[in-house]
Amino acid sequence: MAKKFTASAETLKPDVKYGNKAVSKFINCLMLKGKKSVAEKIFYTSMDIIEKKMKTEKPEEIFIQALENLKPDIEVRSRRVGGQTYQVPTQVSAKRRQSLAMKWLLEVARKKKGRPMADRLAAEIMNAYNKEGDAITKRANVHKMAEANKLFAHFAW
Repeated sequence: MAKKFTASAETLKPDVKYGNKAVSKFINCLMLKGKKSVAEKIFYTSMDIIEKKMKTEKPEEIFIQALENLKPDIEVRSRRVGGQTYQVPTQVSAKRRQSLAMKWLLEVARKKKGRPMADRLAAEIMNAYNKEGDAITKRANVHKMAEANKLFAHFAW
């Protein structure tokens, strides 16, 4: 089987509207079944919705700040020691922090049903920007897990 092509940091081009690589990466994460034009339409529509609702800042700045608010500082990893599995808190690399923030944002937006995806995504981005909503709750739960298991931090080698 041929190697699957992925848009790595080196080959990723900035998006057309904002010229931002983080936006481009998010659009790629949003994309399903290779339909990039659909993903772009959903994302840019949600940015238009944010622009109408929050006139104070540019929508791309709101999106970037929402991602910053979602990025976890620490997470738990399973480590097997002497027949037992421990949840060991570890620092998260910058790349993984961004990936997790995008993943949680999309996961929460996709989970909510009944409205168009652009509306759900816009609502979640605004919630994350205001440090509320399900994606922020997810981040808080990850931090709580790490805090609860800091006893096992000495297993992180």
